[in-house]
Parts: sequence; C-alpha cells; structure tokens
Amino acid sequence: MEVRGKLRSALSRWADSADQEQRDLRKEHGVEGALSIAEAPDRVPVTLRGSLRAVTLMPRGGVPTLEADLDDGTGTVTLVWLGRRRIAGIEPGRALSATGRIGIHDGRRVLYNPRYELMP
Repeated sequence: MEVRGKLRSALSRWADSADQEQRDLRKEHGVEGALSIAEAPDRVPVTLRGSLRAVTLMPRGGVPTLEADLDDGTGTVTLVWLGRRRIAGIEPGRALSATGRIGIHDGRRVLYNPRYELMP
C-alpha cells in the first residue's frame, strides 16, 4: 500500500508540473486581444503566438519538410515549412508569432509555410 501511495504522489506532482507549464504558457502568450490556438478558426488568416515544443525534419513526397509544434497553453498547431531542412532560430523552446491559415492534415491542425516572427 505504501508503494502505491508513493506512486500516486509522484504522478500527482508530475501532473501538477505539466498543468503549471500550460498555465505559464497561457500567461506568457495570452496577450490581450490575441487569439488563442484553441479558439483560432480553420481556413481563416490568423496570427498565433506560442512556444515551439518540438522541431523535426519530415520528408513529404521526397521533399524535405521542417515541422514544429507551436503551443500557447490552450492548444497546439503544427507549423510546416515545405522544402526546408533548417531555419535559423526555429528550435524547441523558442517563442514566436506565426501567421497563416489553419488547415487539417491527418487529423492535426497545420499551418503551411507560415509567416513568422521570432519573439525575444
């Protein structure tokens, strides 16, 4: 029973830290008047702010494709740059603003070749 209690306590701390990270992201990127990723409509030009979670190189149809997950604490959208292997400044943990139209690909919300601005 004691092992189960320790495990439950450890899982609770881990869940609390993940929740805290999401709250911190909402606080950092939730600028007044800004649109959150969760409420951003599809197929309409939007500007979103958030932090990059993961950056990967994924070939699509033989073409190099750089993908990055943008998270603002309310949701995640995948930024996709076709024909790019690397973009200076696009790295995990970096804050940025991205502009484009959100589409759905394989059940994920995606912004293809977004305009972006690196944030300090």
